[in-house]
Amino acid sequence: MSQPDLSALVRDYSGLLYRVALSLLHNAAEAEDVVQDAFVRVLEREGELSSITGIRPWLVRIAWNLALDRIRKRRPDQISAQMEDLFQATLVSAQVPADQALADAQQIAAVMRAIKTLPRLEQQALLLSAMEELSTAEIAVILGKTESSIRSLLFRARAHLRERLKL
Repeated sequence: MSQPDLSALVRDYSGLLYRVALSLLHNAAEAEDVVQDAFVRVLEREGELSSITGIRPWLVRIAWNLALDRIRKRRPDQISAQMEDLFQATLVSAQVPADQALADAQQIAAVMRAIKTLPRLEQQALLLSAMEELSTAEIAVILGKTESSIRSLLFRARAHLRERLKL
């Protein structure tokens, strides 16, 4: 098997890795750092690249784990400050009336709170599935589960969310 071209990997997957990191971190600068760190990891394992059969889920798993590591290191005040920044950004949007921005922000906050009450694996499967680019097979590889267990996790997570949000 030939060695993958590193510049092609960066070109083809940096956008996906950025979206994965951003979905967890909700911070553009941190997501960019995760993408850079992911490709540093790729460089460190350059000799193994030709033996990796599913490069896309392998790369996503690296970015996912790096983003999770960053979340574990956060202080509670950092998380609330990021949510306030997101809220303020929606309030100053010229396209959205302030009352609608406030309602949207409250709804997003309620959904995020509900997601955080889900079991860890349900949270992870749900966040990854929200990125429509990833199949259940790829999510299974990323989380180290079977495809059927991912489908079950997603079903349970959505049911729990409907129950918690009374949808």
